[in-house]
Amino acid sequence: MHYDISFPNLGIYLSHVGKSVSVFGFEIAYYGIIIGTAILIGFLIATSEAKRTRQNPEDYLDMGIIGVIAGIAGARIYYVVFSWDMYKDNILDILNLREGGLAIYGGVIGAVLAVFILARIKRLSPFQILDTVAMAILNGQMLGRWGNFFNREAFGEYTDSLFAMRLPLDAVRSGDVTGQMREHMERIDGVSYIQVHPTFLYESLWCCALLVILVLYRKRKKYEGELFLLYIFGYGLGRVWIEGLRTDQLLLPGVGLPVSQLLAGCVVLFAGAALLFLRKNHKRMPMMKTQTQYEPLPDKVVGKKRPRSKDRIFKFKDK
Repeated sequence: MHYDISFPNLGIYLSHVGKSVSVFGFEIAYYGIIIGTAILIGFLIATSEAKRTRQNPEDYLDMGIIGVIAGIAGARIYYVVFSWDMYKDNILDILNLREGGLAIYGGVIGAVLAVFILARIKRLSPFQILDTVAMAILNGQMLGRWGNFFNREAFGEYTDSLFAMRLPLDAVRSGDVTGQMREHMERIDGVSYIQVHPTFLYESLWCCALLVILVLYRKRKKYEGELFLLYIFGYGLGRVWIEGLRTDQLLLPGVGLPVSQLLAGCVVLFAGAALLFLRKNHKRMPMMKTQTQYEPLPDKVVGKKRPRSKDRIFKFKDK
């Protein structure tokens, strides 16, 4: 296998990009290192945002551990369900995450379900939690896509655009190579190369821009849940475009349509409608009430019972 990756129209040539690094004789996949780093940074972002809004950061450390597990499980289940032909003959491969195979939408679905369950248990507002973790999730998606770079996956159709990425044919899965790629395949020094859209890069840059927007807007939000709706609207909008370029799409069984592209379109419509509706009607929904200045949580809870959600989360100082 050849390990070079290049962006010829940008003049970038990387002679050796491995999939793993050896540490004391153990091979550790870059994919796992990147995901682990993204999770740690996500924890820092969520706890920092919790402090800024006068929430208890320890709640996010507790919920974060369960949320990460639920997110990874959801991402894997989503991928396996729509790629069942790859795993039906070897069920144990489902547990092998070293080669990738995590669908971001499945991860978000798993994490959101965990948020609502934990919010119910802890008597917290799920909408405020979702706003607090929105930027952490975006950070994970922005960094996590670079795992696809090292794995030579999640790329698009043939292109000769400015950002075109050139990969050795023997370094990618044969199922991801299309007829158009083979028609434009080049042979250099005896090695066959395909040239493709680096969709992992497009999505990473899209998430970065969206993250900046959320950071700038977070102090101006009108209600709890608005940041998360903006996140899924913006992210879904990008995925509708980017997913259409990819050649490794997960297809809806029996229909043959791209699952993630259809889901992204539905998310955009849902989030867009919710944003428009709540823009005018959020004041009639007490659970979505928000202010820029929160009353600090007490150092100690008086009594045996935990305070109610509305007392703990939605009690504000007068400006």
